[in-house]
This record gives sequence, structure tokens and C-alpha cells, in this order.
Amino acid sequence: MSQEFRDLLKKVGSGSHTSKPLSREEANAATQMMLTQTATPAQIGAFMIAHRIKRPTPEELAGTLDAYTALGPTLPAIADGRQALVLSCPYDGRSRTTPVTPITTLTLLAAGIPVVLHGGDRMPTKEGIPLVELWAQLGVNLTELSLHQSHNLLNQTGFGFVYLPQHFPQANALVPYREQIGKRPPFATVELMWSPYGGPHRLVLGFVHPPTEVLSQATFALRGQREWMAVKGLEGGCDLARGRTAIVGIHPAEAAPDDPVERLLLHPRDYGFEGDDVPLEDETTLGEALLSVLAGQPSELFKTAQWNAGFYLWQGGGAESLEAGLALAHDLLTQGQALAELEEVQHHIAALTATLV
Repeated sequence: MSQEFRDLLKKVGSGSHTSKPLSREEANAATQMMLTQTATPAQIGAFMIAHRIKRPTPEELAGTLDAYTALGPTLPAIADGRQALVLSCPYDGRSRTTPVTPITTLTLLAAGIPVVLHGGDRMPTKEGIPLVELWAQLGVNLTELSLHQSHNLLNQTGFGFVYLPQHFPQANALVPYREQIGKRPPFATVELMWSPYGGPHRLVLGFVHPPTEVLSQATFALRGQREWMAVKGLEGGCDLARGRTAIVGIHPAEAAPDDPVERLLLHPRDYGFEGDDVPLEDETTLGEALLSVLAGQPSELFKTAQWNAGFYLWQGGGAESLEAGLALAHDLLTQGQALAELEEVQHHIAALTATLV
């Protein structure tokens, strides 16, 4: 048993009247002890549930991110120095609405905008379909690439993926605790704020509850991260809804860390994209549905994909306005450029996994 960890656990787990928040340095130390299994399983589980009940502070989240930076992977910058979009979606996946994040990614690649994603396998307690399974249905196996190979893929195609079981096994070893405690621990919030990319980028984090955005701003201010964007997306992901107003908070690079976010309220009906969000009915046919969009076939899912790709083309610097981004997204999808990017990614992954790197 770790006596040092026991003391930190007592501090956060003493109850609503006597518990105290950890300092940034203490949170860093506690997280490193959990990631390295210096703390015992009983201590780790107790900390996770106590921390969830207490609710994390920005200082604690900053400390946990410090530990992720110290022990976790960093995908090196793309060789040509372009700024990337890092899309941080909840690791517990999607279970109610059809995701279009891979189509957004491929459309951005077709416009010359690098994209970095990160995630793991099925994640308790929601167990929704994760990004890695979506890509697998598109013929893209991201589970076997080393970090070096993932960096090669980024240089060759503009697409990078950090896969938790392969690239950060210490964090992946904490996943079973989510099932055992029956709740999402604060690590689930940290994953949204974490960027495993070492090059210039804009971090996009999806969220459900407004306090997540507030916590993120305070945490990023402590860590000196200026450029980021928060999206109240479908199921807490980065996909914009069509059935309601899209709520987006933008913190540009030129703003001071504690400056308020710039608020965007985007009404799909104002751009001709109003409609119900496409339900997720059969996971096994998701790949077919996404491929039909990449083939330019008109559908409600195509409209969802265009709405999202157009928005991110605008925010990623590929278009001067949302209207221009939507038009460009339509062209890239209907003229086959996004589908060509999928084939390019498939080709390079096949080449990478066929040789020892």
C-alpha cells in the first residue's frame, strides 16, 4: 500500500464537510501513482469514486493533465508544420445517434487540414461504439500501429490517431475500474481536455454539461493553453446536432487565458439544414451508411455530414465563412475527394503494417 497515496485519498474522500481539493502538484502525483499502479486497486477505486463525488477542481484537472503529459504518448508534429484540428470525443462512444466524425475527418483531409483523433475500445459504462470501430468498418485498422507508424501516417496523409491500448497502456489499465465502480470517473473529463499531439493545433472538445466548458477554460488557463473550442455536440461528442441550435465556445489563440469565450449559436434552419438527428439503429451497417455519404448519395445522413464538415472546414481555416464551408463540403463529398482520402489512408496503413518500422 502507498502511504503517500493514502494521505491524498483521505484528503479528497473525507466527506462533504471535511474533504479538501488537491493542489495541482498533489493531483499530478496521485495520477502518476494510479497510472503506474503504485497505488493499490482498492486505493484507485476509492479515489475515483471519492473524486467523482467531490467533483474535480481546475487545479486538480491541470495536475492530472500534467501526469498525462509526463507519462503518456505525444504524437510528434506533422513534418510540414501545418496546424491540425484535434477532435476530442468522449471515449464511451455513441449509442443513440449516428456519428459522422470519420466523414468530417476525411473532408478536412481533402481540404489539406490535418486531423488528430484519440480514443480506445468499448468503454464502460455506456459502451457506445468508439471511433476505432467506426474506422474499422471503413476498412481502416488503427489498432496495430505503433506511435511511430501513426506519426508516419500523419505525415503521409494528414491523419493521426492515438489509440489508448497501444499507445498509453497505463491509462488503458484503469478502464476496468469504470465498470467496477459503475460511474465515469473524472478521467473521462480529462480525456476531453487532453491533447496527445505535439504540433500546433486547435483542440476541439465535445461536452454535454455546461460546467465542463467552464472547468475547461480554467484548466487551460492554468496550463497556458490558449487556442481551443468547446462544442455542445451529439452525445457529448464533436458532431453538431441538426435537431437543435449548435452551441460553440471559441477561445482564439490571441485571447488572454482568462478572457471569456466567443459564443456561437448556429441555427441549422438558417442554413437549410434543419431536421432530426439520424438515430443509430444498427451498428453493423454504420460503415455502409458512411460509405454511401462518401459516395455522394443524398440522404439525411449526408446533410448531417455536410453540416459538420462545413462547420469544421470554416473553423479549420479551409473556408472564409460557414456558408463557404458548407459549399466546399458538398463539393468534396459529391466529387469524390473525401472518398479518395479514405482510399489513401487505407493504402498507407496497409503499407505501414506490412513492414517493420
